[in-house]
Amino acid sequence: VNSEKPLPNPKSHRFTLILSAKNSCVFCRKNDDCPNKYGEKKTKEKWNLTVHYYCLLMSSGIWQRGKEEEGVYGFLIEDIRKEVNRASKLKCCVCKKNGASIGCVAPRCKRSYHFPCGLQRECIFQFTGNFASFCWNHRPVQIITSNNYRESLPCTICLEFIEPIPSYNILRSPCCKNAWFHRDCLQVQAINAGVFFFRCTICSNSDIFQKEMLRMGIHIPEKDASWELEENAYQELLQHHERCDVRRCRCKEGRDYNAPDSKWEIKRCQCCGSSGTHLACSSLRSWEQNWECLECRSIIYNSGEFQKAKKHVLPNSNNVGITDCLLEESSPKLPRQSPGSQSKDLLRQGSKFRRNVSTLLIELGFQIKKKTKRLYINKANIWTSALDAFRNRNFNPSYAIEVAYVIENDNFGSEHPGSKQEFLSLLMQHLENSSLFEGSLSKNLSLNSQALKENLYYEAGKMLAISLVHGGPSPGFFSKTLFNCLVYGPENTQPILDDVSDFDVAQIIIRINTATTVADLKSVINECYNYLELIGCLRLITTLSDKYMLVKDILVYHVIQRVQAPFESFKQGLKTLGVLEKIQAYPEAFCSILCHKPESLSAKILSDLFTVHTLPDVKALGFWNSYLQAVEDGKSTTTMEDILIFATGCSSIPPAGFKPTPSIECLHVDFPVGNKCNNCLAIPVTNTYKEFQENMDFTIRNTLKLEKEESSHYIGH
Repeated sequence: VNSEKPLPNPKSHRFTLILSAKNSCVFCRKNDDCPNKYGEKKTKEKWNLTVHYYCLLMSSGIWQRGKEEEGVYGFLIEDIRKEVNRASKLKCCVCKKNGASIGCVAPRCKRSYHFPCGLQRECIFQFTGNFASFCWNHRPVQIITSNNYRESLPCTICLEFIEPIPSYNILRSPCCKNAWFHRDCLQVQAINAGVFFFRCTICSNSDIFQKEMLRMGIHIPEKDASWELEENAYQELLQHHERCDVRRCRCKEGRDYNAPDSKWEIKRCQCCGSSGTHLACSSLRSWEQNWECLECRSIIYNSGEFQKAKKHVLPNSNNVGITDCLLEESSPKLPRQSPGSQSKDLLRQGSKFRRNVSTLLIELGFQIKKKTKRLYINKANIWTSALDAFRNRNFNPSYAIEVAYVIENDNFGSEHPGSKQEFLSLLMQHLENSSLFEGSLSKNLSLNSQALKENLYYEAGKMLAISLVHGGPSPGFFSKTLFNCLVYGPENTQPILDDVSDFDVAQIIIRINTATTVADLKSVINECYNYLELIGCLRLITTLSDKYMLVKDILVYHVIQRVQAPFESFKQGLKTLGVLEKIQAYPEAFCSILCHKPESLSAKILSDLFTVHTLPDVKALGFWNSYLQAVEDGKSTTTMEDILIFATGCSSIPPAGFKPTPSIECLHVDFPVGNKCNNCLAIPVTNTYKEFQENMDFTIRNTLKLEKEESSHYIGH
């Protein structure tokens, strides 16, 4: 037996070389198939042609003259051959081989290179506009005026720590100053996300972010996200869970048996929907009773919030009153799902939802640029002047805002500096009382055809978003239903009676809900036949329990479906500066400022809020602290809110805080002076506390009264 190794077959080796050359890109001569680096590798057997997409795209002497389906990506075959012929005469300044089809676009620069060679030498290729290429000496760079980052920061995609110094491989977000990325991480994300989903990982800005990344050579393909293209990717979400999962199932037919309208009907967990039980297996008397699986129950109970929940009674209880009617209960065969706890994942992510809303708004505030835009505001007509300012084609929500107050019909054109936070506070007050919303305390969107025609719902959402990011006050007037529609979608939201501001509609709902017999129920329906037919809520009544579904239908129509167009417009406006996406990511944090009024001010809160910047007068500061305590105890004609408005223009502390921080000065003046532009309060230096309090009360009370009279006619309107 011959133990020597066989000699290589020259013919076989020659065939391998031929095959390799055949599958090599005609521009770079590389056989690599790496879509992330070189783009898709395309082979046209008919013309014996193989190209990398990026090599073809970035070649300097070729243009896309055909349709997308012609040639290779719209580049005609004869044009590709001409470009290959042209490049064959050019030597690559990196590998020193011919075929360098890409040239630096900088004036007088004569460097040419292959695409892979350009990547190796850290050239930048811009996949936009004229598809320019820049060599390593002329490539665009990110300029940072000052670098306050002394320690390493994590790449916000892979979370590996990097030195926060802009370079070819390290890029910074243009909209969030604390967001840094590896170039490779960004490129992979861009290819997977596509142009529709590629955005800043911190603030979700897409326009500014994509523009800068294209400038720095990140290719953003014009395609849908990879996860959206997967066939039947979300198919399992359309399936209902139909299995009894309790420890001891009593059904003889098995856990998968489901018999509607019987004790063996399967009811799903109202929180996650991914566990179920037979009614009999969990001792449920009827479908109306709420049921949670063990896992959700432990999460809810351990959170400590279950004690706040209102205890509900069954609708057939004899003690049910009109105010405690089933409108707060689950409807038959449609278990009420709390939008805040629709899945176990949301329940588990407690730390995510407990993020401080101030921190979230400050993160959104990183988008605000140093460039300022001055808004000319007439305080007597705050809505119209704000609308004109925000609709101005030169207005950019990401510019810093300056406010100048003007007087209508002033022939001299005089103006004086105004407080941005005071302006936003007045604007939010007007918005709350405008005809765009309905309700007393907790408000929902109204149906105003004229406002819809003038696109005012969009402008209202935009104003709210701008106010939150630019340091405005907490709106605090959203109903839970409106908030849940924004966060979880109208289809996952169940309105309640309190959402109905129309007295007649509310009376119809109450009468239907309090009907005690089928005959009473049919009588009410006959009386309201025209209305129910008009809104499409007529249904066949066979049992008394059908009233619950009817009530649900009326509520959904009146509160949600009726205002669908205003809601969509308002929602689009709220997307300004990425606010809506932030709300949807952190609903619990934003619920505290959108659905609840700020906490009442106290002497301690105001004392801690105002800092002393100048050398204080000890006696005056003592009077100040005594005055705050007197106001809190009701021994003064002013309130804590009056003091804050006098000094800053705001009746509460904005969620993002004051800029600049409120301060106190002690001046030898008779009366206090409030500088709302600087959030500065100058308090008088007096001989006695009585004189101090009288001067403070008199000035604050009369100043605010005068300002209120000047603008009351418009706000009242």
